[in-house]
Amino acid sequence: MQQPKLFALLPDYVSTPDGMAIDSEGNLILACPNYADPSQPGCILKIDENKKIRKWVDVPVSEETGHAFPMGIAFGPDGDLYICDNQGWSGAPDLVFKGRILRLRIKNNKVVKTTVVASGMEHPNGMRIHRNHVYVTHSMLSRVKDPSGLLVSCVYRFGLEDENIRITNTLADRTILATFLTYNKEIQYGVDGIEFDKAGNLYVGNFGDGAVYKITFNDDGTVRENKVWAQDPGQLVSTDGMIIDGEGNIFIADFCANAVAKVAPNGKVTRIAQSPDTDGLNGELDQPGEPIIWKGRLILSCFDLVTGPHKVNTKHEMPATMSELEPR
Repeated sequence: MQQPKLFALLPDYVSTPDGMAIDSEGNLILACPNYADPSQPGCILKIDENKKIRKWVDVPVSEETGHAFPMGIAFGPDGDLYICDNQGWSGAPDLVFKGRILRLRIKNNKVVKTTVVASGMEHPNGMRIHRNHVYVTHSMLSRVKDPSGLLVSCVYRFGLEDENIRITNTLADRTILATFLTYNKEIQYGVDGIEFDKAGNLYVGNFGDGAVYKITFNDDGTVRENKVWAQDPGQLVSTDGMIIDGEGNIFIADFCANAVAKVAPNGKVTRIAQSPDTDGLNGELDQPGEPIIWKGRLILSCFDLVTGPHKVNTKHEMPATMSELEPR
């Protein structure tokens, strides 16, 4: 297995880094929900080719809650930045069902227009944009009671021009693309990582099951098939963020195991790096949450916050860190 290296120590106004994207100029863009220190605003960082780090913008807060917690992010074809504002993940009872999907127009390092695509969401998490839609993993649908008693989660699909959609977090939501059950009763947490391949197939990671689903589509955009495509508990415990390379390999942040796995195009799962409980200061994987391939390297944001059963991580430390590996 590879030995991770330190990519960056993040500024002290960042306590929990998460989602990433690459802008039109090739800069690495990083979302920081800052759950470990809510006194710091949720913000977006820009990292240039020389690894110079600066705050790009603070994410506009909800008028209702006074908070913003950016997780998954993606750029639209016009350069606007779409954001999963996951208010409920904070754990505050009054923020449950307050999550939003935002569309930000940013000019000269300022947010000049904010569009609320959707609101009222329980747990919006990962995001990808494909053609004319934004796809969002929604890790919990606690209002939906399956007869099995297992957790239900889903993927929502919105049009890029949608605005002010009010989500009910029930199966009545017409923007639900597909639903999932998490079968692992010890880790009842649903879909998280999300990615498309070149052929337009959608891959979704079910966190608690450590399973990757493959969704194929009919010509009209409806789901043709949604089934488990890759799963190997010995190599992959949990599926957080994921990224695909040009050869069709999917790299997955194994949040629970402080590890990274690669899934080959044939579905074979291989763990490529793993770290023990760590502060990450030497580049170790400190609860990796999101991967991205940037300038030929596999970059990982280290969430470093969640502890308890089935987690290698035992505590949160500062400064927040990012790791890097070779994407192989």
